[in-house]
Amino acid sequence: MPQGRALQSTMALFSAHNIAAVNDSDTRRAGCFLTGIPGLEHLQIWLSIPFCSMYVAALAGNGVLICVIISQPRLHGPMYVFLSMLASADVLLSTATMPKALATFWLGSSHISFDGCLTQMFFIHFLFVADSAVLLAMAFDRYLAICSPLRYTAILTSKVIGKVATATLARSFIIMFPPIFLLKRLHYCRVNVIAHTFCEHMGIARLSCSDISVNVWYGLAAALLSTGLDVILVAVSYMHILRAVFHLPSRDARCKALSTCGSHVCVILLFYIPALFSVFAYRFGGRRIPRYVHILLANLYVVLPPVLNPIIYGVRTKQILEGAKQMFSKLAKGSK
Repeated sequence: MPQGRALQSTMALFSAHNIAAVNDSDTRRAGCFLTGIPGLEHLQIWLSIPFCSMYVAALAGNGVLICVIISQPRLHGPMYVFLSMLASADVLLSTATMPKALATFWLGSSHISFDGCLTQMFFIHFLFVADSAVLLAMAFDRYLAICSPLRYTAILTSKVIGKVATATLARSFIIMFPPIFLLKRLHYCRVNVIAHTFCEHMGIARLSCSDISVNVWYGLAAALLSTGLDVILVAVSYMHILRAVFHLPSRDARCKALSTCGSHVCVILLFYIPALFSVFAYRFGGRRIPRYVHILLANLYVVLPPVLNPIIYGVRTKQILEGAKQMFSKLAKGSK
């Protein structure tokens, strides 16, 4: 197939330059080489333009969102604290991937040390799990606001929010720290080329000539016990929310209750649907879907939600929109 030949030629090109290094030592010492997007090498300089634009927009949009929430005391409620956590994770996730991808596109800087590759892999997966946990916390926030409004402030105190943030970080760390050791225990004796723009767990594991079944099963278990469980709990939360909303006496009350969840639902769909599509396309699409499509989807996934999330909340949340206007108004007056 054309995409298969393109990938093979790319791998051959990299291996011709780097096979001596791999023969003299293993991948741990020689490092790894990221190919970028195999099959689209001639378009990478053009593809870098929208990716760079989205990355800059993600930094700007989430930066403004975080500043608005910090600068406006009335936005220090639980929902906005969780939103600032989501924005922070989005900025870090896109920053963990895009700079190296753009360096590969623009400068051909494809080399990355083995420890650097492990570090990038850890932060990408860590932040993905953290993002999912924050969305779950936001779902529970909406559940309490609609199903138990009188107990909302009593339950979601600053202390509880702090514990949620700590638990989010701790869970992400506990889940994603073991893969570092699972990868370090492997023996690497193959060409050290990763057909991707960034390092991820199974991409590194497949460089090994050891048995990687433990890595495969751990990766599957980690995905099911983190993101899979989060999806189920988010769905359960919204089932309870819908049941409570449909028991409200008037149509206006139902519409008002649902409108408070609109932004969160959009963000949830934007986060989980592309992820699930990418997973199923990779698992079941096989060779019918070109490799470069998977890589493009992966790159879009780490930069597109961070771009759109601030827009969704800025447009749909009156308090954030007003807070942004006030913040920029103060900045404009201060500059005069």
